[in-house]
Amino acid sequence: MMKTRIGILTASDRASKGVYEDLSGRAIRELLNSYLMNEWEEVYRLVPDSKTRIARELRSMIDKKKCCLVITTGGTGPASRDVTPEATVAVCDKMLPGFGELMRSVSLRYVPTAILSRQTAGIRGKALIVNLPGKPKSIKECLEAVFPAIPDCIELIGGPRLECNPVVVKIYRA
Repeated sequence: MMKTRIGILTASDRASKGVYEDLSGRAIRELLNSYLMNEWEEVYRLVPDSKTRIARELRSMIDKKKCCLVITTGGTGPASRDVTPEATVAVCDKMLPGFGELMRSVSLRYVPTAILSRQTAGIRGKALIVNLPGKPKSIKECLEAVFPAIPDCIELIGGPRLECNPVVVKIYRA
């Protein structure tokens, strides 16, 4: 049986040039390792802030690599180079705005600038794409908020069943 494949895509001009280490991608990996009881295989990409590159990698991770979930980090702010939500919209069949609404709501408890965040989520085929912010602390806060709905969403769209550690995360199934 094939392991569940999950994509982690970091969009960052500086990290992709080696200016600094991709701590955001690592934060997502660590959270998924703590949440998931399934064996899973990571498909990792680190790309510059380019709508074309991000969209191409999202398509590849889902259509070719068969990821059931792709979690992105970075590129969700208001700056001109922040284009991850646009790339996500470009490749999705259906958008799930509730993910972004919840993440912004949670982030507003910590910083007033959370209203500047534009993360979203959407479905491409049998895969879910979730955009997270770029800072590890914010990644944890946001992923903890939305993850309880992710396994059910993936099953509803025809993806695999994700089993989670109930001590770490309480998931909801319809």
